[in-house]
Amino acid sequence: MTVKTKLVSREHILETVWGYDIYPSTRTIDNFIVTFRKYFEKDPSNPTHFISVRGVGYKFIE
Repeated sequence: MTVKTKLVSREHILETVWGYDIYPSTRTIDNFIVTFRKYFEKDPSNPTHFISVRGVGYKFIE
């Protein structure tokens, strides 16, 4: 079984999901991911699929 990993910047998420050209606050993404983890992670405080990468964004692991 191959594990797929993709690193995505906060800015890229803002641009792709919300269509922002100017980045008012990447904290929007952080708050969204916290909520997202509550629905998709078995243990949201110890995520295995949506991993924070400091200074970059998030790593998504299938």
